[in-house]
Amino acid sequence: MRLDGGRESGNVEDRRGQRGGAPLMLGGGLGSIVLIIIVIALGGDPRPLLQNMANNAQQNAGPDGGEDVAIPQDDHSQKLKKFVAVVLADTEDVWTDVFAEQNKQYPPPKLVLFTGQVQSACGFASAASGPFYCPEDQKVYIDLAFYDELQSRFGAPGDFAQAYVIAHEIGHHVQNQLGILQKVHALKGRVSDEEYNQASVRLELQADFLAGMWANHAQKMRDILEPGDLEEALRAATAIGDDTLQRQATGHVVPDSFTHGTSSQRVRWFRKGIQSGKLRDGDTFKPAYDEL
Repeated sequence: MRLDGGRESGNVEDRRGQRGGAPLMLGGGLGSIVLIIIVIALGGDPRPLLQNMANNAQQNAGPDGGEDVAIPQDDHSQKLKKFVAVVLADTEDVWTDVFAEQNKQYPPPKLVLFTGQVQSACGFASAASGPFYCPEDQKVYIDLAFYDELQSRFGAPGDFAQAYVIAHEIGHHVQNQLGILQKVHALKGRVSDEEYNQASVRLELQADFLAGMWANHAQKMRDILEPGDLEEALRAATAIGDDTLQRQATGHVVPDSFTHGTSSQRVRWFRKGIQSGKLRDGDTFKPAYDEL
C-alpha cells in the first residue's frame, strides 16, 4: 500500500500495556469464532468453555487487575501503530464523503489498541477473540499481535490484508450508523439460532462489502493500491471463512453454525465492494440466503 505522507487519525486510543482484572467477554470480531469453533461444530455448548476462560483471565490478572506494563516502543510496534492511524484516517475521509452524499454526517469511531485483554462498553474481551467493534461505545478494538497471527496462522501477510481487517470493523461502525446493526441484534431470542446465525452471516458479508467499498474510494482519492495488494486482502478473507476455520479445527463443516460466511462468500462480497464502490450494491439482506 502507498501510505507515505498520509495523515494519521487522532482517534487512536493506545491502551497497550494496561491489564484488566475483570472477567473477559468475547467480542464479535473477525477471530471470535476460532475459540469456540470446535465446541459448536461438535454440537456442544460453548458456555462452560467461555466461563473457564473468564475465570482463568481473572485469576491471572489478580483482584486489582495487576500492574500496567510499558507500552511497546520498538520500531515494529510504532510502525504498526502509525499504519493503523493512517488507515483509520483513510476510512474517516472515505466515509465522511460517502455519508455527505447521503446528506448525513459520519461520526468517526475511536480505535483502541490493547494488549491481551481489554474492557469495552460491551464487556471484557480477550485478544484471542480477534479485532472487534463495540456498538455500545462505538469503538474498534485490536491487539496488534493479531497481525502476527494473520500471517503465521492464517497465511495472510501484507499491509493491505492488515488494512482489510480494520476496514471490516469500521464497516460494522457504518452499519451501526445506518441502523442495520441494531436491527440484526434485535433478532436475538426472537428467531431460531439458525435464523440468527444467517442474519449474522449477512451482517458480516456486508461489512466485507463495506471494506471493499472503502478500498474503492481510497484508491480513487489517494491511489493507495500497489501490485499484489488485492491478492493480500483476498487471502485474508479466504483464511477467515467459517468453512475454512471449521475444516481446520475439526476436519468437517457445520453450515448451520456459520456466523461470518464461507471463504468464497467473503471474497465475493469484498470484491463486489471494490468493484462497485456504491452503498446500494451492498444489500446482503435482499438475496435469498443460498444466493449469497
